Amino acid sequence: MGDDEAEQAEFDRIEQALLRRWPETRLEPSLHRIRDLVELLGDPQQAYPVVHLAGTNGKGSTARLVESLLRAFGLRTGLLTSPHLADVRERIALDGEPISFEGFVAAYRDVEPYLDLVDARHLDTPLSYFEVLTAMGFAAFADAPVGVAVVETGMGGTWDATNVADGVVSVVTPVDLDHTDYLGPDVATIAAEKAGIIKPGGVAVLAQQAPEASLVLAQRAAQVGASLLREGLEFGVRHRDLAVGGQLLALQTPAGVYDEIFLPMHGQHQAHNAAVALAAVEAFFGGREQRIDPEVVRAGFAAATSPARLEVVRSGPTVLVDAAHNPHGARAVAAALAEEFAFSRLVGVLAVLADKDAVGMLEALEPVLDHVVVTRNSSPRCLPVEALARLAVDVLGDGRVSVAPDLPEAIDAAIALVDDPAHPGGVGVLVTGSVVTAGDARRLLAGS
Repeated sequence: MGDDEAEQAEFDRIEQALLRRWPETRLEPSLHRIRDLVELLGDPQQAYPVVHLAGTNGKGSTARLVESLLRAFGLRTGLLTSPHLADVRERIALDGEPISFEGFVAAYRDVEPYLDLVDARHLDTPLSYFEVLTAMGFAAFADAPVGVAVVETGMGGTWDATNVADGVVSVVTPVDLDHTDYLGPDVATIAAEKAGIIKPGGVAVLAQQAPEASLVLAQRAAQVGASLLREGLEFGVRHRDLAVGGQLLALQTPAGVYDEIFLPMHGQHQAHNAAVALAAVEAFFGGREQRIDPEVVRAGFAAATSPARLEVVRSGPTVLVDAAHNPHGARAVAAALAEEFAFSRLVGVLAVLADKDAVGMLEALEPVLDHVVVTRNSSPRCLPVEALARLAVDVLGDGRVSVAPDLPEAIDAAIALVDDPAHPGGVGVLVTGSVVTAGDARRLLAGS
């Protein structure tokens, strides 16, 4: 066996070992297991400053924007995100690139000697897939070493495994209803869970929130003595214009106005994510009165990417992929499509996980879709096609709904529906409904 084959075999062994652990969908809210593990590792998450992000929607894009800005300022960066679209290595990035196969293997070998020991302490609730990957990310960042880590929570905040790190800047993106079985039945309760990432003496950067969420988050900041920066008060989007391939922004922060910022992402929601990211980076550098270099800010935003967020993966016809998985995200997608894409006909391809609000997503997308092809993705948790079809007919009507047994067939059917002489131009396909759906579609259409 050659070196490459041996490396791949070891990576496959590790991936299978991780997959045998408790999945991310099975939770026992506690920091006991992850604390035991990182203590045995020497608390690698304390080796560098952390920008910590939580929220219902936008935290992945905002995390990527924060990382891109920090990297533009010459810092070596670590980025810990979840879930992944195609390759588990995406979750642990160094300087904007997924960790190498060699680095991933080394990170697992760092934690592997301690896994059985921690599991033995918690026989009823062994370490989960997400907890082990979180520890691997922290270890990889310490080994690099990075100058700053940008860390996205997996779910919630207070008991999320990433919360063993103490963010010098804590970011909470918009809070809405999602994972209500674990996080709580209303926005205020969910906000209280996410507020747990706000740490004593740090800076809390809050995206625009529903009033009930804003109150809870502000109370947490006051309780722990964290400085507070709120979108719409201390910072925000001053102006935005549509531009080819994205948008041109002017952003206001406590230190002043940053204008002529090109953001290569679509949608007003991404402009707001950019404002949050800039406020967080400015706070990281300690500036409330002193602006950071506008030229570096422009370069950092221009280089930013956010895969599977209204990402064009094919042209002729245009096929977009978006990872929206709840009504709030679907509403943002619909607004961006209506504003920025002049489609004369748009067909959706939708596959949704069974525990998500499929009706809410369908209602949000209905105004911009001429037709929808319902299907399933590769997850065993996917809502059955027949059940999703019934919901889609209730929302859109029977004449606007088709069914396909799998995603490749659904995409082909959607393309055939827009490839119509009656609509010679300005037609498109939107593939959405889940991060899994988006990842599957990207592998099929973009080879990534």
